[in-house]
Amino acid sequence: MKKCLFLLSCLLLSISIDAAMNVTKIDPPFWYTGMHNPELQLMVYGEGIGNASVTVNYPGVSLGSIVKLESDNYLLIYLTLDKNAKPGKIQLTFNQGKKKIVKEYELRARKMKGSERKGFDASDALYLLMPDRFANGNPDNDQIKGMAPYTVDRNDPNARHGGDLAGVEQHLDYFSDLGITALWFTPVLENNMTGGSYHGYATTDYYKVDPRFGTNEEYRSLIEKAHGKGIKMVMDMIFNHCGVEHPWIKDMPSKDWFNHSDFKTNFVQTSFKLTPHVDPYASQYDFSQMSDGWFVTAMPDLNQQNPHVYRYLVQNSFWWIEYSGIDGIRMDTYPYANYDAMSNWMKELNEEYPNYNVVGETWVTEPAYTAWWQKDSKLSAPRNSNLKTVMDFSLYDKISTAKGEETDPYFTGLNRIYNNFVYDFLYPNPASVLAFYENHDTDRFLGDGQDLKALKQAVTLLLTTRRIPQLYYGTEVMMNGTKGKSDGYVRKDFPGGWAGDKENLLTSAGRNKIQNECYNFYRTILQWRKGNDVIAKGNMIQFMPQDGVYVYARQYNSKTVMVFLNGTNEEVTLPLSYYAEILKDKSQGKEIISGQTIELDKELTMTAKESMIIEL
Repeated sequence: MKKCLFLLSCLLLSISIDAAMNVTKIDPPFWYTGMHNPELQLMVYGEGIGNASVTVNYPGVSLGSIVKLESDNYLLIYLTLDKNAKPGKIQLTFNQGKKKIVKEYELRARKMKGSERKGFDASDALYLLMPDRFANGNPDNDQIKGMAPYTVDRNDPNARHGGDLAGVEQHLDYFSDLGITALWFTPVLENNMTGGSYHGYATTDYYKVDPRFGTNEEYRSLIEKAHGKGIKMVMDMIFNHCGVEHPWIKDMPSKDWFNHSDFKTNFVQTSFKLTPHVDPYASQYDFSQMSDGWFVTAMPDLNQQNPHVYRYLVQNSFWWIEYSGIDGIRMDTYPYANYDAMSNWMKELNEEYPNYNVVGETWVTEPAYTAWWQKDSKLSAPRNSNLKTVMDFSLYDKISTAKGEETDPYFTGLNRIYNNFVYDFLYPNPASVLAFYENHDTDRFLGDGQDLKALKQAVTLLLTTRRIPQLYYGTEVMMNGTKGKSDGYVRKDFPGGWAGDKENLLTSAGRNKIQNECYNFYRTILQWRKGNDVIAKGNMIQFMPQDGVYVYARQYNSKTVMVFLNGTNEEVTLPLSYYAEILKDKSQGKEIISGQTIELDKELTMTAKESMIIEL
C-alpha cells in the first residue's frame, strides 16, 4: 500500500511539474553578433520555467551557465558568442520532466561597428521635450485597452495628454528650421502605471516603447527620419529605479533584485542628499540611505550590485543603441545608483562605442562636486566614473539668480556667470559639460513673466560658451510657467500640437510679434552655430565684467568670435581698449544677431540688457 501511494505521489508530482512550465517572454528579444563582450544574458519569463534545464544548438554559441532565481517564474541563461557566430536563429530547448519547449532566438547582424557610432558633443544643440506634451499625431493610441487605469485629460496637468512619437515626427521640419541638431525625449519606454505616468520615469518594460507613444518600430523609424534631416536622438534611461507595477515587483526574481525589498513593511526613501559620495567623513548610514533608498513609493530602487541586475541593464542600453540607432544616452538620477556598477557600465560602453556619449544627471550646484563625476577627474582618483558628460547645475543656478539682478562691479548679475567659469579648471573636459537654464524639473526660465531681454542673454550665453547646450521645448516661442502645485505646470502642451488648438505656435503665421521675435532670435544663433568649429572646438578667454558688461571670446585656428552681454538696465558705452589682446588690429566685425557690421576701433555702445555676438 505504501509503495502504491509513493508511486502515485511521484506520478502526480511528475504531472504537476510537466504542466507548470511555459515561456512567455525572453529579454532581450534578440541580440547581435560581433559585440565586444561575447557574453549574452537571456532572462526567460514563464510559469515554472525556473525548474527547467536548457540545451543550445548553434554554431559558435555555447552555454555558459544557467541561473535559477528565488522565483520559479524566471530563468537566467548565459551564452557565449564567439567571433565566428553568424546571424541566424538559435534553438533553445527547455526540458522539465517529460515536457519540452523549443524556442528560436534570433541573432542579427550589426548595422555598423561600435567605433563608427558617434555621440553628441559641443557641436550639437540638444532640444528636450516630453512626448506626451509636444504633439498628438495619432489620437487612436490615446486610449489603450488592457493597460492600468489612466485618464487622458488636457485640463489636468498631471494626467496624460495624448502626445506621441507620431506628433514629433510630423514636426521634424520645425526642428530643422529652428536649427536643432539633437532631440532628447523624456523616457519613451512602457510605463504601465495606474494614473498613466505621463513623464515616463517609472519603467514597466525595458524593451518596449509605451504603446500610447507608439511602437518600437515607429520609434526606430522616427530616428531614421530625424537622421535624414541631420538630427540626432538622445534616449533618456533610468538604471536607478523602475515602476512599482513592473512584473519584477509583482513577482520578485529574488529578494536582492531591489534595495529594501521589504518595502511593504519597511519603506526607506532616499535622503535626496548626494554629499556622501564626496564627503570624506560620511557615515555609512547616510550613504546607504542616499544610494539604496527609494525615490518614491512608486519607483522601486534597483540593486545594481546584483550582477544579474547589472548585466540586464547594461545589455538593455546596448540593445537600444543597436536596434534603434540612438546617438546618445541621458542617464536619470545618476548618483543615486551604485557608483561602481555605473562606472563599470560606462567602461563597457566606452569600450564598445568609443566615440559615443552619455550625460549623467548630477544635480548638485557646486562645480567641484560636478567635476568629481566627470571621466578621469583627479578629484575622485583613484576611482573613475568613466562618465564623459555631466550636467552643469552650477551654471543653471547662477543663471537663475543672475537674471533678476543688475551686474555690479563685484558679485551680482553676470559676475556670477564669470565666476562659474573660473572653476572650469576642475573639469578634465569643460567642453563635455552639458549646460542649460531650465529643464523639465525646474521652473521655466521666464517664470510667469515675459522678459525677452533676459531670455536673449541666456540663449546667447548658452549657445556660444564652452559647453554642450540643452534647450527646453517651447521657450523659443515664449512658453513660461512655474512648478506651483506640481511639475505639470512647467510641462504644458505645445500650442498647435493638438487638432483644434486655438493657437498654433509651430508656424510663423500662428505666432504673435514677440513670439516670432523670440523664435527668430533662437533660429539665427542656432543656424549660425551649425558646423561652426569656433564654437564647437574653440578655446575661451573671458574678461571680468567691466561697466556691467561681461565679455568673452572663442577662438579656433585663425577665427575669433566675441560675445558681449550688457548686464545692466542702462545704455553702456564700453571702451574697447579692455579687449585689445583679442581685437589686436581688427577694427570691424559682423554682429550675428542683427547681421550688421560693427565698428570696433575705440568703443562700443550697447542698449540695456543687450546681447551681441561679433565675428571678427
